[in-house]
Amino acid sequence: MRHPADEILRRLEGGLIVSCQAYPGEPMRDPRTMAQIARAAVDGGAAGIRLQGIADIRAAADLDVPVVGLWKDGDDDVFITPTLAHARAVADAGADIVAIDGTRRPRPDGRSLAETIARLRETHDVLVMADCGSLDDAIAAEAAGADILGTTLSGYSGERPRTPGPDLELVADIRARCGAPIVAEGRIHAPGDAAAARRAGALAVCVGTAITHPSTITSWFVAALQSDA
Repeated sequence: MRHPADEILRRLEGGLIVSCQAYPGEPMRDPRTMAQIARAAVDGGAAGIRLQGIADIRAAADLDVPVVGLWKDGDDDVFITPTLAHARAVADAGADIVAIDGTRRPRPDGRSLAETIARLRETHDVLVMADCGSLDDAIAAEAAGADILGTTLSGYSGERPRTPGPDLELVADIRARCGAPIVAEGRIHAPGDAAAARRAGALAVCVGTAITHPSTITSWFVAALQSDA
């Protein structure tokens, strides 16, 4: 791990994590492009970067901020770093924090979240961020040993409605029931959303689409113009 655990959390506190991801078939789907976007985000003041895929994590190895790494793989409900093997590969690639599906759904390799985290720590000195979809997920993930609780899957795992903006209620509920730090993530579309998530109790805020996905950002402007036509 490039940074000690306490330093990582200190550097992220009150800060912005920028998620730099592009999907297969998109024009920016290239590890070098993602690394360039990540560096631009750091130049803008990002306290951390979230990257998907082994090649992308390795391409951004020179970043001097904590890196949250994940590996999306498979067609099952659980596809964010779905197995222990995926988690170890993300850690090997250089991530400071390994983000994994933190829901209570069955994992493809049959291991529990607690076993996955414990086995990962046998071989790698990394923090684990559990991408949760509900308060019950967060409570279970903390009990399983997760260091950071994310609201990434709120509205996507079937337990909570998909809010138009960040799920501030979930952030507040996790803050009230759990001791682990929270990263608010999901549908944070404007600076005001990020500030509200921080006020609701998040240690840090992770923003992806609204900063790093030009196709979606463009579509927002196009839709606004067309609605006034």
